[in-house]
Amino acid sequence: MILKKWEKLPYHLKNDSVKKYYDILYKKRFSLFAKRIFDIVAAILTFICLSPVFIIISIAIKIDSKGSVMFRQERVTQYGKLFRIYKFRTMVNDADKIGTQVTTNNDTRITKIGKVLRKLRLDEIPQLLNIISGDMSFVGTRPEVVKYVTSYTDEMMATLLLPAGVTSEASIKYKDEERLLSNAKNADEVYVNNVLHEKMRYNLKSLENYSFFNDLKTMFKTVFAVLKRD
Repeated sequence: MILKKWEKLPYHLKNDSVKKYYDILYKKRFSLFAKRIFDIVAAILTFICLSPVFIIISIAIKIDSKGSVMFRQERVTQYGKLFRIYKFRTMVNDADKIGTQVTTNNDTRITKIGKVLRKLRLDEIPQLLNIISGDMSFVGTRPEVVKYVTSYTDEMMATLLLPAGVTSEASIKYKDEERLLSNAKNADEVYVNNVLHEKMRYNLKSLENYSFFNDLKTMFKTVFAVLKRD
């Protein structure tokens, strides 16, 4: 994972607010390189170990509801690059066309097997492919859809200095995000004006205190958070 030189960053990232975080990360280039090596090796090994689970879940999804096994959606990652995120489909087919792009508690679009996958975060397994390709990392700011990224402040743009992640401190703190949006009349509006801003506080703090060791701690904390989930 190589951080571009400041002058080569996309125009929308070159502002004074981002520069603060860029300077911090630039001093940790070796750690970022180690992070990328770890991502590749760990993702490949994990994918091989979980391949039987991958097959079982795929069959369960096909039996449970009509549609493809995989859910693909355009998201934003490092430097504002667009990519297609992979997840196991947990909703009815074409769910993103019949509702908001954030999920609320007791969302009627979620399938039976989807509820189980979401609770255990098993729907995230296919993102190992995104990690191997370099579009994502194990730890980093969760990738948002374009419509939410357009609402980023100058400072929030700093989260695009690194690849998007499967998990983060913000993800752990807001693991029950769906419940927070369950009573909202306009889930998109509440997400952008409230939830997103709060999550970004944690994301920016993680950038400020970035270290490979902190990434490992976040991964372990994620596992414990999933196991403790009701």
